Amino acid sequence: MMGPFEGMSWADSAREIEALGYSTLFVPDHFHEGFGPITAMAVAAMATTTLRVAPMVFACDFRHPAVVARELASIDVFSEGRLEVGLGAGYNPLDYSRSGIPMDSPGVRVDRLIEHTAVLRGLFGTDPLTFTGEHYRIETLDGTPKPHRAGGPPIIVAGGGRRLLTFAATAADIIGVNPSTAAGRGSVAMAQNALAQSIDEKFEWIRAASAERFDSLEFNAWLSIAEITDDVGAYEERLTRRWGAPLDDVLASPVVLIGTEAEIAQRLMARRDRWGYSYTVLQSQSAHAFAPLVRRLSGS
Repeated sequence: MMGPFEGMSWADSAREIEALGYSTLFVPDHFHEGFGPITAMAVAAMATTTLRVAPMVFACDFRHPAVVARELASIDVFSEGRLEVGLGAGYNPLDYSRSGIPMDSPGVRVDRLIEHTAVLRGLFGTDPLTFTGEHYRIETLDGTPKPHRAGGPPIIVAGGGRRLLTFAATAADIIGVNPSTAAGRGSVAMAQNALAQSIDEKFEWIRAASAERFDSLEFNAWLSIAEITDDVGAYEERLTRRWGAPLDDVLASPVVLIGTEAEIAQRLMARRDRWGYSYTVLQSQSAHAFAPLVRRLSGS
């Protein structure tokens, strides 16, 4: 969700999301959209009673983990454990060029994400942290306040490349399994990396790296397009052109969710059976249209 619903304040929008039956409100971390994510999460958490809040996702290059850990632990305390922490290596060149923050190579950015995650985990723990890495050095720092949840809030790591997903398999609680951006954002090659065969390969990487952790992991799909409609055929030209694949293949991708309520429910169940996806992220403009389906699937 990038901003408040039309005619509503941010706090009222968070209460609306909660009332519609959604579990989590996600905020982006880009310089060109939305409120500052830390403040936005805190306000949303204080305006609600059951709604979880999370960044989708923090770019680790933008903030030092010792600073982030303190802010996030505070939100977790104030919300009584309703925080999740999405982390990423940063991917949008405009964030870097417009802010003047150096955009290092993908390998360096992933290195920094790995260290960033370790520092957060350490500062969320019970003992003072000493950490020596290439990017961060921490000297006997006791993270304060301590999070509401022992060990800290669940960590989401989202990505599409092998190295990032392999890391997520060993370090995250929730994994966002997405198309890789290596071929260029908005490209046909990136879209094709979200087709079922590529997703199968990504889950092979995760399963191999996670070993006995696999069954405890939760999997998250961020939808690039979501529509409830009786006429899927009306979307065929748009979808096949963007994905460079037959319509049935596109509809099977976990980043696409189009059809009647019954068809969408079936697709979600099929994706859970095939890959284990249980956490689906809609963009805010779809929230009201999908609310009846959310209530139906949750049994509320």
